Amino acid sequence: MRAAIRLAEDGVRAGRGGPFGCVVVRRGEIVGRGINRVTSTNDPTAHAEVTAIREACAKLKTFQLADCELYTSCEPCPMCLAAIYWARIPVVFYGNTRRDAAAIGFDDDFIYQQMPLPPEQRAIRMQPLLRTEAQTAFREWAAKPDKVRY
Repeated sequence: MRAAIRLAEDGVRAGRGGPFGCVVVRRGEIVGRGINRVTSTNDPTAHAEVTAIREACAKLKTFQLADCELYTSCEPCPMCLAAIYWARIPVVFYGNTRRDAAAIGFDDDFIYQQMPLPPEQRAIRMQPLLRTEAQTAFREWAAKPDKVRY
């Protein structure tokens, strides 16, 4: 956890993005490090957890981190939490809470409130389009005998 906190502090001091740091650990060894790089890379997905997961997956040559733990300086936002689930990380330790983050201007509560709403009730307009055409790729995937499930 201290490594994640140090990364958060270093990121703030270097002006790379928000005050967030993260490490992915496997068998006591850090295999992925991440800091928030949203503003320095103009990438809204460059949160500390996502960058740490990307680094760990690249290093371990896998898209599943089921034998890892994640340490992050703050409770994950909805996007990062989803990435953690997709990576199959079974344990997350965090320092600051999402309420602590809201107190300094990082309020993810709006996104948390939007997630359970049906698509037609969300603040972002979501409209189905060309579903019949889109189904082709799904049918091909379903029939593909050598697919790698994830």
